[in-house]
Amino acid sequence: MSIWNKKEIKTKKEILKSDIEVDVLIIGAGITGMTLAYYLRNNKNVCVVDSSKIGHGVTLNTTAKINYFQGKIYTKIIKQVNKSAAIKYLKSERYAINSIKKIIKEEAIDCDFKRVPSFVFANKQSEVEPLKKEVEFLKEQGIKVYEKDLPNKITSYKSYCVKDTYIFNPIKYLQGIYNKIESNMHIYENTKIIKIEKLWTHYNCYTPKYKIKAKKVVIASHYPYFTIPFYLPIKSYIEKSYIIVSKVEKDLNFTCISSSNPTYSCRFYEDNDTIYQISLAESHNTAFKQNDLYHFNRVKEIFNLNSKDIVMSYTNTDIMTIDSLPYIGKLKTNMYISCGYNTWGMTNGILGAKIISDMILNRNNRYASIFNPTRFNKSNIKELPYIIFSQTKSFLGPKLIKNKPWYKNITFTKEGGKSLATYIDKNNVKHTIINKCPHLGCNLIFNEKEKTWDCPCHSSRFTVDGKCIKGPSVYDISYKK
Repeated sequence: MSIWNKKEIKTKKEILKSDIEVDVLIIGAGITGMTLAYYLRNNKNVCVVDSSKIGHGVTLNTTAKINYFQGKIYTKIIKQVNKSAAIKYLKSERYAINSIKKIIKEEAIDCDFKRVPSFVFANKQSEVEPLKKEVEFLKEQGIKVYEKDLPNKITSYKSYCVKDTYIFNPIKYLQGIYNKIESNMHIYENTKIIKIEKLWTHYNCYTPKYKIKAKKVVIASHYPYFTIPFYLPIKSYIEKSYIIVSKVEKDLNFTCISSSNPTYSCRFYEDNDTIYQISLAESHNTAFKQNDLYHFNRVKEIFNLNSKDIVMSYTNTDIMTIDSLPYIGKLKTNMYISCGYNTWGMTNGILGAKIISDMILNRNNRYASIFNPTRFNKSNIKELPYIIFSQTKSFLGPKLIKNKPWYKNITFTKEGGKSLATYIDKNNVKHTIINKCPHLGCNLIFNEKEKTWDCPCHSSRFTVDGKCIKGPSVYDISYKK
């Protein structure tokens, strides 16, 4: 459950029930896939599929900021790539903001779109000077940045804000997009692609029962389920964040994020005269920390939240790339990809949709070159040891120590050569799963708060009974004797 799906998107709830042939198949119906479909609606025979419901992936759990003031990302890019790339990234984020503003205005989409000031603050004395460098870079590029105290009581040693940033409700936005495009194309929910086969003139994309023949394929899912030829596992790691939504008396009308890790972030949202604060904290590489209950409690402490005001709690995961730039563009002939948004999925999702639509329609896009998914720069070499260590620890850690100290009502057994894990719920009912992610074979971590089995390697997620509810896995881990 997320604050954004208090009201579900109203769709025809169609599931693919036959073989079809299209010009473009878009895999993933989140912010990227649906916006891309919108851009292609008048030019191509397009099909959108999602293994779940529209917007029920990472888009559902975002804090939904439309923002170019993103912590210290520009000084990171300068260090990891060069200053020219940082300048291009800044311009691309502002371009994405203008693109979504244009869509919302032209299509009159009611999605609680609102302009608010956005703050970045140093919550440690050691972060003050690095944050000043970020601000200096922005000012060099003509951005108006103001030194100003945070409107709430979060500890801050220095804070700055920009005033031309926005917030919205992403599910209401996707509802507006769906209403605009559903008569022009095929949109199938609960339709999982489990295999992609390259032929001479097209791709055959298979669900468990049917086939979609497509001239072009766009992978717009959070984490692509394949590893070759993209090799995403050695070009990124997974960051997990903890979100608590609580009722408050006043909308302070701003967003903020800390300049250091672990991230502190918050924004406000008003719905039917109820005001909510959306608080995020404790972001970390999933290889190194896995006690979800502990991290949720830390969010409560950091933001001084009262338990009686808390409405819901949930996690989100993001792909963090080795050079802080997304992977957007052509992967190979007639196959495109958009992922690795480094926690800024709303702007980068729109950007990915715009760049790939321009590529498909043979239009020039001045930002495409820096996001080339096959790029190679100094970060590929410099960060590789850390990525390999992270991936190795994610893979081996849960295998070596299955029974975590904080686990309650979890047991591990072996039957017929299979490693099993069993969760015993509050009604004393046993739920047994195969303790192995079908994606690349990682053992799973039990999320005590949300009651799910989570993969620490690449963020696949399963219910207590083994149903896959989030990729890159495309298979369940249910166990029956």
